[in-house]
Amino acid sequence: MDLLLPEETVADLNARFEHEEPQEIIRWALQDSALPEMAVASSFQAEDTVVMDMAVKARGDVPILFLETGFHFAETLAFKERLTDMLRLNVVDLIGDYTVEEQNREFGDKLWERDPKMCCELNKVIPLNRALRQLDGWVTGMRRDSAPTRANASIVDQYQLEPGKTLVKFNPIATWTRKEVWGYLKEHDLPHLSLYDLGYASIGCAPCTRIVFPGEDERAGRWAGAAKVECGIHETETKQQDALLQKT
Repeated sequence: MDLLLPEETVADLNARFEHEEPQEIIRWALQDSALPEMAVASSFQAEDTVVMDMAVKARGDVPILFLETGFHFAETLAFKERLTDMLRLNVVDLIGDYTVEEQNREFGDKLWERDPKMCCELNKVIPLNRALRQLDGWVTGMRRDSAPTRANASIVDQYQLEPGKTLVKFNPIATWTRKEVWGYLKEHDLPHLSLYDLGYASIGCAPCTRIVFPGEDERAGRWAGAAKVECGIHETETKQQDALLQKT
């Protein structure tokens, strides 16, 4: 596998960034990494708002990749437009090969209920991977404390997307807590998606997202009732999900 960064460099960066501020990690990724083609992946949740704010301060024209699945809450789309205008974001909508109507005709109604893995593959994994093939690296809003599958997430993760294509993924707020994310929003006077005020803690497509109840895991409202907490776009964490399921 041809590596974009030497393995020892990745190890050194992970050790250094473990105690570095996310702003510095993002600045390094977008300015100093020598990775020319970079983007930020965003679903416009609270974590993503933090990362996008930091990213545009480091490089104003950085592409913001948004998975337009066709199943988003109306509130999510409205907030996306609001924040795009506010931060002057360079948003790139990633769209799958099927419209909602075409998916229903091809695979039947409510695929998300019958086969949520396939639904995510069609609407998230395939379109994102198509975009990642054109990039050297990407930045996410992943936090370790948001799910057991993410507990060991690296701040810098170098992996093979497919034979002949290596990517570097940066998780600059991996060490942050939910409280720190919301603290940043307040400190920088940034808005948040209104669904949080209704009891949602992690927000994805409308058919597969519900509010969470006291004592539940933050991502318990995602694909509730299914043996699934990862959509599949995060390779390492998806493998961790599969490993945890095998133990149950």
